[in-house]
Amino acid sequence: MSATSAPSSRRPRSQWLALGVIATSLLMVVLDGSIVTVAMPAIQNDLGFSPAGLGWVVNAYLIAFGSLLLLSGRLGDLVGRRRMFLSGTAVFTAASLLAGVATSPAVLLAARFLQGVGSAMASSVGLGILVTLFTEPRQRARAIAVFSFTGAAGASIGQVLGGVLTDALSWHWIFFINLPFGLAVLTLARRVLPADRGLGLKAGADALGALLVTAGLMVGIYAIVKAEEYGWTSARTLVLSMLAAVLLAAFLARQATARTPLMPLRIFRSRSVSGANLVQMLMVAALFSFQILVAFYLQRVLGYDATRTGLAMLPAAGIIGAVSLGVSARLNARFGERPVLLTGIALLVGVLGLLARVPVHADYVRDLLPVMLLAAGFGLALPALTTLGMSGAGEEDSGLASGVFNTTQQIGMALGVAVLSTLAASRTNTLLAHGRSRSEALTGGYHLAFAVGAGLLAAAFAVAAVLLRAPDRRPRTTMAPARDTTPDATTLPAV
Repeated sequence: MSATSAPSSRRPRSQWLALGVIATSLLMVVLDGSIVTVAMPAIQNDLGFSPAGLGWVVNAYLIAFGSLLLLSGRLGDLVGRRRMFLSGTAVFTAASLLAGVATSPAVLLAARFLQGVGSAMASSVGLGILVTLFTEPRQRARAIAVFSFTGAAGASIGQVLGGVLTDALSWHWIFFINLPFGLAVLTLARRVLPADRGLGLKAGADALGALLVTAGLMVGIYAIVKAEEYGWTSARTLVLSMLAAVLLAAFLARQATARTPLMPLRIFRSRSVSGANLVQMLMVAALFSFQILVAFYLQRVLGYDATRTGLAMLPAAGIIGAVSLGVSARLNARFGERPVLLTGIALLVGVLGLLARVPVHADYVRDLLPVMLLAAGFGLALPALTTLGMSGAGEEDSGLASGVFNTTQQIGMALGVAVLSTLAASRTNTLLAHGRSRSEALTGGYHLAFAVGAGLLAAAFAVAAVLLRAPDRRPRTTMAPARDTTPDATTLPAV
């Protein structure tokens, strides 16, 4: 039975319940990423991490996650997205339990790596499942708005929750909190996600290609995250970067000639797919300065604790949610995704422009609250960009498109962390050497990072204006012919 043959009276309810499951899974992953950063000092004190080793609590996760997203997304197309989603959620939940009971650095790092593997498996196919469930343009716009809001707001919620759990209980609970989420997702996903058989491994069983792309991304992300420590022009960074480039070039060459490529290069012929991924990489790199450096400024310059920092960031999460869920879908339907995206990016340029002038002794209401409210640009830009990024891929490639979109997000994040934090630290050290106070030097460093971030957003605006076009708004009426679903998967009312 095809996915479209379910009774119309039951299908809408099943769709939105499925979206709830996908959004919950995304929230779990995003919360985990932001919640860990708040608990890092407590983890270091309890397990005895060295300063250099502590960074691997984040890096072990990031390297596994970023390097496996593309492969996981394509495997979802081949073996079934529901199967990949369930397997990834199970791995992530089990790894969270292992991280929570860790009593040594080695166990925690192994658990974090496994969390990255599970996150990649589940996250890579989430958008692919979503766009095949919601084929009507207005419903798809609403679903993507929910998906985008979950990702954007989850980081702010994680900062508050991380501080509360760490202070009230212990750092172990930042991992235990994933268990009820994971078990709920596993239970409901089996009932509400459509069971697809996939295209079959024969349609893309390219083991050499899988090895090349995974190794290339892993080496590349490792080079980026360690560039701050060793320097961008160090022999170590240059050699690793060249090795990553060679591996990825070999992967592309392999895909151009393989009989059954892992990643059919046809996906990049779409200006929407290629342009949206480039825009996203620039945006995410820039917006690291908002998500992370603003928190650093609040704590290191203004003296906020972890909980107060999270609360200070909540207005941004609130306005993002209001715009994403209440406004963006209607604006996209009326004006098109491209104008809405450009408006959102313009607002975000203003956000970072204001932050580049924030004073050392800032008043929250006067100097920072307006910035938080202008973060409405996130709520406009993210749903529009996601729709554009997925609109150019055929249904047989939606898992791959989802994996590519998530991969560029992680690469952009790694670049933003490495580049902007390095610039901020360098500027801070220069100002300290010239006799400035610590608060003045830190603020000066953040000013430079915010200004560079605004420049990256301006570049994203230019790329979006030139490359992106409105997607085809005609609804699709059938699922891909190679993807079969069981009757109960489409008729059960219970993302």
